[in-house]
Amino acid sequence: MLTLPDYPWNALAPYAERAAAHEGGTVNLSIGTPVDPTPEIIKQALRDAADAPGYPTTHGTPAVREAIVAWFERRRDVTGLSIDDVMPTVGSKELVAWLPLLLGLGAGDLVVRPLVAYPTYDIGAQLAGADSIAADSLADLSAEDRARVKLVWVNSPGNPTGIVRGAAELKALVDDARSLGAVVASDECYAELGWGEHEASVPSILHDSVSGGDHSDLFAVYSLSKQSNLAGYRAAFIAGAPNLMPALVNNRKHAGMIVPAPVQAAMTAALSDDGHVRAQKELYRARRDALVPALKNFGLRIEDSVGGLYLWCTADEDCWVTMGRLAELGIIAGPGAFYGEAGANFVRIALTATDERIASAVQRLNATR
Repeated sequence: MLTLPDYPWNALAPYAERAAAHEGGTVNLSIGTPVDPTPEIIKQALRDAADAPGYPTTHGTPAVREAIVAWFERRRDVTGLSIDDVMPTVGSKELVAWLPLLLGLGAGDLVVRPLVAYPTYDIGAQLAGADSIAADSLADLSAEDRARVKLVWVNSPGNPTGIVRGAAELKALVDDARSLGAVVASDECYAELGWGEHEASVPSILHDSVSGGDHSDLFAVYSLSKQSNLAGYRAAFIAGAPNLMPALVNNRKHAGMIVPAPVQAAMTAALSDDGHVRAQKELYRARRDALVPALKNFGLRIEDSVGGLYLWCTADEDCWVTMGRLAELGIIAGPGAFYGEAGANFVRIALTATDERIASAVQRLNATR
């Protein structure tokens, strides 16, 4: 029987209980689950496709695959993708968790994840029976470990740090991974949420400046949960690696990993409309602009946080101490320890709360000084 670690978020129960005692109620800024309405254009597409008596295809309808290819070219400046090179997935988390196994990794193989990272990269290695190591550069690995690397995860904009990797940095990683014969999978699900200098553009691993015009052994993973408030739809996709995609599609067919047909129709609508994405980003911008000075007033220093839905904060103390101080204000954050040893003195603050709850958090944080 495979025994995985306890689900980490269960450890928040005592902090949630403490926060709930606050007279103003809880402000949950821990898990980044969207709270704003799903756009009407997407809901209508779902309704219109509700009569779906037949089995959908694993590879996806031509319509959704064409929409994915068009989105990559329009929004990410990625050219050269074929509709054969893309596939919808049941959210991005299942893809992250199962990709090592579906690629055939196993005992003795090594999966590399960022130093501070989403825990599911490591869980995916465990599900495949492979080993996992945290490193932001393959140059940091021993010669023995480099020889075992089969899959490298990169996450930009990063969760939880909000760091954005530039094209030159990504290219160096790709070149090094290719020299080892390793696949690179880039989790880019916050790419529409760049801030400051990254406002207009977050580089994709499939861009020519990174890939050299060759998508072999390179995957980009994307989710519509954040940009389109579709977390409940489980709507995501993977693109690239024309040398590997046919086998990946085939393996997913055998496993029955299929996005429901109405959701594929909703994805097509979401990917074809940029207006709702811009509107949602402005909501997050306002919440971010309100929280940043309030968190600083509380004594937290914000690092990185130039992309995505989170603020990566530290008071240079153990994250659980900070968690406790925030819980006294009725605020629940995400402990940095969940994301690796390098995050032990940080907390992650999500922007995914209603305007009313964000305003309440700001008032409480500002009242501390």
